[in-house]
Amino acid sequence: MQRIRRCYMSLKCLNKNKTLRILGIRGVPAAHGGFETFAERLSLFLVSRGWNVIVYCQEDGVGKLSEDCWRGVRRVRIPIKQSGAIGTIFFDFKSVIHALQKKDICLTLGYNTAVFCLALRVFGIKNIINMDGIEWKRAKWGLAAKSWFWINERLGCWIGNHLIADHPKIKDHLATRVRSNKISTIPYGADELSLNNSEVLREFGLCGKKFFTVIARPEPENSLLEIVSGFSDKNRDCLLIVLGKYDDNNPYHRAVRGAAGAEVVFLGAIYDRNVVDALRYYSLAYIHGHQVGGTNPSLVEALGAANAIIAHDNLFNRWVAGNSALYFKDSDSFSCVLSEFLSSPDLREKMSTGSRLRFKEDFTWDSVLSKYEDLLSKF
Repeated sequence: MQRIRRCYMSLKCLNKNKTLRILGIRGVPAAHGGFETFAERLSLFLVSRGWNVIVYCQEDGVGKLSEDCWRGVRRVRIPIKQSGAIGTIFFDFKSVIHALQKKDICLTLGYNTAVFCLALRVFGIKNIINMDGIEWKRAKWGLAAKSWFWINERLGCWIGNHLIADHPKIKDHLATRVRSNKISTIPYGADELSLNNSEVLREFGLCGKKFFTVIARPEPENSLLEIVSGFSDKNRDCLLIVLGKYDDNNPYHRAVRGAAGAEVVFLGAIYDRNVVDALRYYSLAYIHGHQVGGTNPSLVEALGAANAIIAHDNLFNRWVAGNSALYFKDSDSFSCVLSEFLSSPDLREKMSTGSRLRFKEDFTWDSVLSKYEDLLSKF
């Protein structure tokens, strides 16, 4: 009954309050990654603030478009029979076509199909685009995919009424395409983790503060080979826990596994939030090897857990993790940094405190979501 009442009130107030449509994600509740988690948090936050929020949700299969209500958020559920990237393109196209029926403000998360947003611009619908990372620079994509992303990044910059960058360096990049006052910088957010259930660790035979954690897709740009090689070049008297899906048919995945010593443990892909939070909270440090991108959700979540951070040395990571983190460039420098870290308990405590302070400066959900509301209220 409570859910029905919330949905009724949301519909009743449709013409009285501001309305936002969120496009570009698989849907809510979150099940597919950082953007979905953000969309869930933003939509619930705005509903609690009196907004009407509509989120477009992709469904597998065939059938007719349907609508329902989830925790006060209206969901437009669009069935898509195609899978993979082609399915996403069809879904984004159908979402835009549906959004054309109204004049509501739109928030598009990602620019991967920004070409469709031209229709919103032509029909005078305000559209704010979160431009995500520099996707076309990622090594994993072939020429066709890189060209598609490059073109859509350019189109998104021109077509969007306003752009959101999740990192100052992303804003600098976008400012080479459009004027800088068209771009706002709002980072990703995370929850602050306090004392966690250590019983979860026993399932994996782990003890608190006797392991490091790295959570990343096994791709060259995420430095997994450098991390595993550098960790394994000597006995560390602790474990490296690696989360991610590894396929023995993939040459890079095989190389990472082949470089691992006896103290490296591959746990596979784990999506259970309780398990991931426990691994973060009880880690000696979180290791972040991402070389490209803006504000990475996994790194922000590590700051929220007050993890000491050992990160790849680049401008993206340095802004997020700040001066209290340690940085590496390759497997040799990672090995040296790791030895320095393990030899100094005082350093570990100082880094943990620095992570907590950095998190509270810029990355709490209250701060991030309030900035989004302030920006959206201007349109």
